Amino acid sequence: MARGFVSFLALSQGEAPPASAGSDPSVLAAETMPLATRSLILDITSGDSRAIAVGERGHILVSESRSDWRQVEGVPTRSTLTAVTTVGEHAWAVGHDGVILHSADGGLTWERQREAPFDPDSMEPTNGAPLLDVLFLNETDGFAIGGYSMLLRTRDGGGTWEESTITATAAEAPAGADAPLDADPAADDAAASDESWTFDDSQLDLDAESDPHLNAIARTGDGSLMVMAERGSAFRSTDGGDTWQRLQLPYAGSMFGVLGFDGRHVLAFGMRGRAFETTDLGETWTLIDTGTELSLLGGVGWANGGAALVGANGIVLTRSEGGSNLLKHEHPDQAVLSSAIALAPNGALVVVGEKGVGGWSPN
Repeated sequence: MARGFVSFLALSQGEAPPASAGSDPSVLAAETMPLATRSLILDITSGDSRAIAVGERGHILVSESRSDWRQVEGVPTRSTLTAVTTVGEHAWAVGHDGVILHSADGGLTWERQREAPFDPDSMEPTNGAPLLDVLFLNETDGFAIGGYSMLLRTRDGGGTWEESTITATAAEAPAGADAPLDADPAADDAAASDESWTFDDSQLDLDAESDPHLNAIARTGDGSLMVMAERGSAFRSTDGGDTWQRLQLPYAGSMFGVLGFDGRHVLAFGMRGRAFETTDLGETWTLIDTGTELSLLGGVGWANGGAALVGANGIVLTRSEGGSNLLKHEHPDQAVLSSAIALAPNGALVVVGEKGVGGWSPN
């Protein structure tokens, strides 16, 4: 998963507060639209019975075949949905306005568990911040993360959510001699000027941002948790999310996605095509050659480090089980932006993005 594209839209541009309670998109039912399958879709996951994809205007799509998609009716929000996850037949989706939705039947019907739209009278830093990723460890214990280091936790399947922030402690020095910290992140912006989200040196200074936006969360095989954030920051927990330790990646740019594998194996990816891998939960990092400077926004992993990553301009990277190199592919439509990817039961890959949902196979 990756929430970097959404993070850019929602946090650098800002979200307009609702004009009135009656027009608050967080509590309005999503409209059924004939072209919903071709609208902006931001995340996808495969559940026990079907795949579920979520996106703009509260659109939720489902498919048993992973090729024929239909929009779910009666979704209780019009807020943009940024991420979705499943445990068995249970599913949760999160998004803008602090919205959290739950389904107990594999995505066919949904209830709203939480909404927290912008409040003009609140002075909280997380006021109106979007949620950018969601992870459940089982049917009861889950996490949702988002802007300004916001962390939500539930122990009852989403019936109640406890709001907190991951406390920002002093960042640790980057580890990994083969992946030195970029000395001039602004140079990356000039090298990839075709992308619109750019940051100057002061914006990339971790000391100037004590509460970085949290973009993605994953669980590793040993049960540890890893959160990727902006400006090279990351957080890990080895006790199920009770306590967190802040890390510094050997790169000053943002990571938009993270995949967890067996043991303490993690693959992080994001801005300017950067990808870093660790097998010791972030004690050391290895820079992975991606062959691209296009930002990587979404990914899916499988056994023995196999993975597929997608991002800007239709970029697709794949790695076979046990492989070390990422192979570069190109989407037939070079204008498309791909935000997430999922693996179908038959081994096919399903890609979602700005033009909706569709299958993908190497050229």
